[in-house]
Amino acid sequence: MEITDLSATELCNQIQMKQLSPVEVMNAYLERIEQENKKWNAYVTMNDQALDEAKKAEDVLMKGESVGALHGIPIAIKDLTPTEGIVTTYGSPVFKDFVPNYEPTFLKRVKSAGAIVIGKTNTPEFGHKGTTDNPLFGTTKNPWDETLTPGGSSGGSAAAVAGKLAPFAEGSDGGGSIRIPASLTGTFGFKPTFGVVPHDGNLKNVFGSQHPYLHNGPMTRTVEDAVLLFSVMRGYAEDDPDSAPITEKHEIKALKDIKIAYTPNFGLFEISHDVLSVIQKACKNFTDLGCQVEEVNIDLGLSKRDLLRTFSGLWCVSYATNYGDLYDAQPESFSDNLAKMIAVGRKITAVDYKRLDWNRTKVWNAIQQLFQEYDYIVSPTLATTAFDHQFAGPSVINGKEVNPVNDWMLTQAYNLTGHPAASLPVGLTEAGLPVGLQIASKKFADNELLQLCKQYEHAFETYISPPNV
Repeated sequence: MEITDLSATELCNQIQMKQLSPVEVMNAYLERIEQENKKWNAYVTMNDQALDEAKKAEDVLMKGESVGALHGIPIAIKDLTPTEGIVTTYGSPVFKDFVPNYEPTFLKRVKSAGAIVIGKTNTPEFGHKGTTDNPLFGTTKNPWDETLTPGGSSGGSAAAVAGKLAPFAEGSDGGGSIRIPASLTGTFGFKPTFGVVPHDGNLKNVFGSQHPYLHNGPMTRTVEDAVLLFSVMRGYAEDDPDSAPITEKHEIKALKDIKIAYTPNFGLFEISHDVLSVIQKACKNFTDLGCQVEEVNIDLGLSKRDLLRTFSGLWCVSYATNYGDLYDAQPESFSDNLAKMIAVGRKITAVDYKRLDWNRTKVWNAIQQLFQEYDYIVSPTLATTAFDHQFAGPSVINGKEVNPVNDWMLTQAYNLTGHPAASLPVGLTEAGLPVGLQIASKKFADNELLQLCKQYEHAFETYISPPNV
């Protein structure tokens, strides 16, 4: 077994037991990135100091000094996340040479725990869509099949993890951007309860993570690795006005006492038959574990059109607010799609913008009502498996026309509400492509959700390495 085959948790154990050195681990990943990254375009910028930092980590270890929980482990960081001293482009030509002198609290915690940033991973401009390409660095490919997309906007991080170019990675999620690529690459992605992991990387607008809710979280090959990384990322931060203290309001139930609500499509979406078959098998697996699984009819109080227009309206206003001035100064640096979103956002009045909260409240009430009776809500993460990376999404599912931009994502509702949600890999279709099961829980029941995913992972095959990886 190669070093890059080991989980992050196994690497941590072997480093701290001095069975592996941080330098050996870093060299193994740097060599693999050198060989394989050109196929998938997961990384766009490398940390030139990574090997020197690994040598320092090794010196600390050999001196017998105390070390953190992630000591010497390489981590991939999404290029939307500011990294002090390392170029951060946000996927935009406007920032192609930008080197921040600051970084968010969660990243400081990860580095303080001993992790080493190995590089920055690809993302669409300012994370504006569910696939990954941009004018600076081009397209990221899926390690399962290089003609397919890994999704987005954390597509580079997902490709790095699935392709064993990083033991784990960080992603951000404002509409599914952790869960979408996790589902399409057969990895595990976790969006915590809003506020549990501080989101304070935008110094200009500290309230900008509310509309819709933006989350940072782990992207890993195993649930155990996500638990490890999340334990370091979480916790109150004074600089984030929405930051939540660590509280555990819920007891971890025995599997036989867990009630799961299963919705195949939220009553709105067309789901590919091959995806649904894998999801239904996963629900049976939960029943075999002893959980009570009941199919439910969810009424979000909105049509699919109104749900998606609410979500996209919030985002268009956000982009117009944050990047409109940059667009006016350098319109040639923006893609047509992002320029259209800015234009739409500028046309939405303040009154119409605040009325979107009425629809958001309907979604909140519907989800909360289900959580009065059930502990978890499960669904497909996406309506489809990975598709051609040249497209925004599928235009036809089960012979029916759908909007390729967002009709295939079942993720946005939880960014309107802030509930924690994960995408757990639960199997392959007959065509051999991975499918993710979306699992959501009550707010602040993050540990309970992760524990349930971990129990499923121990009982059934979850992570499967892509062919030829």
